Amino acid sequence: MTGHGVGLEIEEDPQLAPTAMGKLDACVPVTVEPGVHLPGRGGVRIDDTLVVRPEADGGPELLTMTTKELLAL
Repeated sequence: MTGHGVGLEIEEDPQLAPTAMGKLDACVPVTVEPGVHLPGRGGVRIDDTLVVRPEADGGPELLTMTTKELLAL
């Protein structure tokens, strides 16, 4: 799964996945969570939350304002 709807339940509809069918409605909040997982080593996932908006209204509105740059801790 690539992402899902945001609301009162965990991982609620709409589901965002290569096999998902349908159209996203405007003003729906969703997560986009691409990730890489290496068996036995770990992984990383970048979670963003956005609001679906039509291209005429400027396209998706990103709500997550964090850097995507690699940080060494």
